Amino acid sequence: MCSLLKYHPFAVEAFFDSSAVLTFAIPKEELQHMIPDCLTLDTFNDKWAFIAVATVQTRKLRPRGVPEILGNDFFLIGYRIFVRYINSAGKRLRGLYILKSETDKKKMEFLGNMFTKYRYATIDIRRTEENGKISISSARSGLELKFELGDEDIDLPQGSPFSNWKEARRFAGPLPFTFSYDKAKNRVLIVEGVRGHWQPAPLNVIGYKVPFLDSLELKGIHLASGFIVNDIPYCWKKGKLEKWPH
Repeated sequence: MCSLLKYHPFAVEAFFDSSAVLTFAIPKEELQHMIPDCLTLDTFNDKWAFIAVATVQTRKLRPRGVPEILGNDFFLIGYRIFVRYINSAGKRLRGLYILKSETDKKKMEFLGNMFTKYRYATIDIRRTEENGKISISSARSGLELKFELGDEDIDLPQGSPFSNWKEARRFAGPLPFTFSYDKAKNRVLIVEGVRGHWQPAPLNVIGYKVPFLDSLELKGIHLASGFIVNDIPYCWKKGKLEKWPH
């Protein structure tokens, strides 16, 4: 029974007050070993693969259909690889494979690890905003992000493989699907996300320190882009399991 609970057994809804995502480009050869065989990397120019560091301030997160007053507010941080998957119907799905998740509350760690395979851990998270500059940091993990809202006229980060913000927006997240893999039972879990109006705005990234990425010892990693959205209703559908290979 406990094992079955981890397969996202019910739909979940929330409101995203703010979601900022920094996407990092890495030569695809360095990430291939980090995803299960059922997935392929979602690449750019057949050279670059991507890890997103997504920060989300959620409000009224709860099982779908539960009154808003019973929802909870959490800050979430996710480290995700952009991937693709061909389902049993032969349809090509684009989505994310989660390496690690962090939250600011033990309750979210407990429930997240009970109902998903997203590897939640609780850390201290501090978000401040002053004079248009937003900072997100954690003394425990060492994470430090600082950015401000930009526009289409600002330059992409130095070393980005993208030539413009339109190209970069394809890897801004969140993508329609999130995938998990149970190797022992050869089963893929597919969770579909449903969002409201989603138009990510470019960020001018002033500085960043991401110890989790440092721990992966990736070579040739570059900050590729940063985007932010605000005030978005969001829902994750009940997870769908299927055998692999089909």
